[in-house]
Amino acid sequence: MEHDAHAEAPPHAVPLPEDATVDDWAREDAEPMPVDSGAAPAPAKVAAADSAADGPPEPAAEGVKEIQSSLQSLELKANVTAQEDAQEVENEEEETKRHLNVVFIGHVDAGKSTAGGQILFLSGQVDDRTIQKYEKEAKDKSRESWYMAYIMDTNEEERVKGKTVEVGRAHFETEHTRFTILDAPGHKSYVPNMISGASQADIGVLVISARKGEFETGYEKGGQTREHVLLAKTLGVSKLVVVINKMDEPTVKWSKERYDEIEGKMVPFLKSSGYNVKKDVQFLPISGLLGTNMKTRLDKSICSWWDGPCLFEVLDRIEVPLRDPKGPVRMPIIDKYKDMGTVVMGKIESGTIREGDSLLVMPNKSHVKAIGISLDESKVRRAGPAENVRVKLSGIEEEDIMAGFVLSSVANPVGAVTEFNAQLQILELLDNAIFTAGYKAVLHIHSVVEECEIVELIEEIDMKKKKEADPKKKKPKRKPLFVKNGAVVVCRVQVNNLICIEKFSDFPQLGRFTLRTEGKTVAVGKVVEVPPVGSPTF
Repeated sequence: MEHDAHAEAPPHAVPLPEDATVDDWAREDAEPMPVDSGAAPAPAKVAAADSAADGPPEPAAEGVKEIQSSLQSLELKANVTAQEDAQEVENEEEETKRHLNVVFIGHVDAGKSTAGGQILFLSGQVDDRTIQKYEKEAKDKSRESWYMAYIMDTNEEERVKGKTVEVGRAHFETEHTRFTILDAPGHKSYVPNMISGASQADIGVLVISARKGEFETGYEKGGQTREHVLLAKTLGVSKLVVVINKMDEPTVKWSKERYDEIEGKMVPFLKSSGYNVKKDVQFLPISGLLGTNMKTRLDKSICSWWDGPCLFEVLDRIEVPLRDPKGPVRMPIIDKYKDMGTVVMGKIESGTIREGDSLLVMPNKSHVKAIGISLDESKVRRAGPAENVRVKLSGIEEEDIMAGFVLSSVANPVGAVTEFNAQLQILELLDNAIFTAGYKAVLHIHSVVEECEIVELIEEIDMKKKKEADPKKKKPKRKPLFVKNGAVVVCRVQVNNLICIEKFSDFPQLGRFTLRTEGKTVAVGKVVEVPPVGSPTF
């Protein structure tokens, strides 16, 4: 009878230790073990059953089972860690390419989306069948030359009007660099969208149309070419590639005169916007629609006078300032959504985020944990500065996050303030406006858009005298009552809600801003002083 009692015990009732349940998810990757593992102890059980008469056999059998199961769980763990290590090595290898964000800016219809689409096609991101489909769609709308732009402009409104509205995103790689293209809208009613695109960019590609009349409308007063360049400079796009597009146009036919005329007009303007034209700007002619001089150099038969590099070469060689991967974490949030948890999107401006990190969402001081990080579509375990990432957070609801909040490190959080001192350069006030205390505008700083008021003008800076004056003989200045166009002034800016900003000297990306009223950029500036730590006001 005793024999039977033991024999009836199911052969694979191996008690699993607690940690095996934790490792449950890993078991899917590993081979299904539990069934086999029960088979081994069977002989031991039979032996134990035979000697049952001599004494209680239980402890021996239990001991064997426990050893078996702990061995098994160790093996599982070893498997998992081995897989993870292999994965990490792979990731390390992939990470050797640097990552840059390129924003396409310029006047409406200069060909930004077409140039962006062409880049994706040339770098193999879009296949021929898709292109044929777009060509047919464009033909149906009797807009044959727009088919390349459809790669970047994906929604119907953009396709019907032929105007980009949202900031399109796409990825491509050259030999040494991974790029994210941000295709910004050129139309003046969508400048706020363009600001959000450019504030994430490292390099700007300014697209200018060489077609007769198109360059002129974009460049003259009220055209978007000038406004975009000024915005790009303030938003921290340090390097510009100026591509003169539509060179294949019947009114241009790769004419050197037209190219030189455009370059001649742009250089003084770029200088006045603060670009060092020799170091930071590169001009080149292209045709976005035909893809000429983009991936391969220009054929002499098409254009005899150009012997410079093509667009891919220029982008690949651009030197950009390095950011600090070991600094405090700063990631302005651009967007958020729900996906089995709260996911935030943004660009890491400083520091490194790892899976499992505890972070703070400022300004509402919510403690969160990063439980998943993905770059483009792939999951990674960590991400460094200049990467566009999606971070899944635990410990916060999606509705408690707004665009403009900043994910920051717990030890050194970003400041949250309602006022700050700024140095402003006034570009162009509306016709009858004067810039004095009480002036109201909309403030755009990283991904924050807030209404603000200038509460006092502290001093006007004379840029010409600034260089000559001896700082020791500096007289205390009277505060100006108002300033005019072109002035540079230090003033105090106040907002209604808490915003996360930093001094420009500490974190340029979180300390640069633009002021706009009624759809026009009136001033650009940088944060020079913020209230003491922990206090929202001075």
